Amino acid sequence: MPAKTIDHAFTATALTSAATDPTHAGVLSFMRRKYTKNLKGVSTAVWGIPFDAATSNRPGARFGPQAIRRASAIFDNDPQYPFARDLFAHMPTIDYGDCLLDYGNHWKTPDTMEKEARKIISKTDYLLTLGGDHFITWPLLKAHVAKHGPLALVQFDAHQDTWFDDGKRIDHGSFVARAVRDGLIDADRSIQIGIRTHAPEDFGIRILHGYEVEDMRAGDIAALIVKHTAGMPAYLTFDIDCLDPAFAPGTGTPVAGGPTSAKILSVLRGLDQLDIRGSDIVEVAPAYDHADITAIAGATVAMYMLGLRAERLAKAG
Repeated sequence: MPAKTIDHAFTATALTSAATDPTHAGVLSFMRRKYTKNLKGVSTAVWGIPFDAATSNRPGARFGPQAIRRASAIFDNDPQYPFARDLFAHMPTIDYGDCLLDYGNHWKTPDTMEKEARKIISKTDYLLTLGGDHFITWPLLKAHVAKHGPLALVQFDAHQDTWFDDGKRIDHGSFVARAVRDGLIDADRSIQIGIRTHAPEDFGIRILHGYEVEDMRAGDIAALIVKHTAGMPAYLTFDIDCLDPAFAPGTGTPVAGGPTSAKILSVLRGLDQLDIRGSDIVEVAPAYDHADITAIAGATVAMYMLGLRAERLAKAG
């Protein structure tokens, strides 16, 4: 048997090293990255926020980070398709673990998330967060904007998340409204893809409805996103319910009539010109999943996010 190691998440000697764990065994960090809180020399950090107290329908997204990490074991460090490269060879990447939250003090939760996110962002170039429900994007946006300034929001979702918010609610359906009002995102350069529900406000954000996504080619959707953001630094948030329930049943608020995972992955692949400063994948709720369908989709979306980052770094030299 060729020289191999197991439990790469603990035994890795370099942040750019490839793992050789059997797909069915070993410690399940995200894509076998080293588990560590040490941010020295780290370019990209993957982090989990196991929180779902803001859900309006079915809870369970607190188990999303675990499920996504488990599903990511299928990426066994061959060159990752469709990027045709070892994503980590020139992008030192760690799994920072999860955010520690007090389940009995939810009013402290937003500040806890934001404080730790700021710490990670201050010492790395890129943060990919595994949720958790979509409320987590609110403190994440605050942390990213503190470093990068106002951002264009690129949101894949079945819902607009622009419902009324008094500034105190912990609600996964209102973070966009709050982000616009507080100047965290530029509504004129922001876009929502896959929307299949109504909300009372759109704040001038460009909406690409589910039926439009159905009628358009993936390449045209990607080109529209890049054109609309107009070169502005962007934050990419992906609610797994953007996908049709046939491709992502394990989520809290599924909405029929969505796109296939194949189509949306093709859209993501076309965002190589987008200046993405941070990203998240949210609302994976494994209790409602079947055969890890949703977890695999979520892990693949997250891998594409890292792939776009790795490719951008490679082109920059």
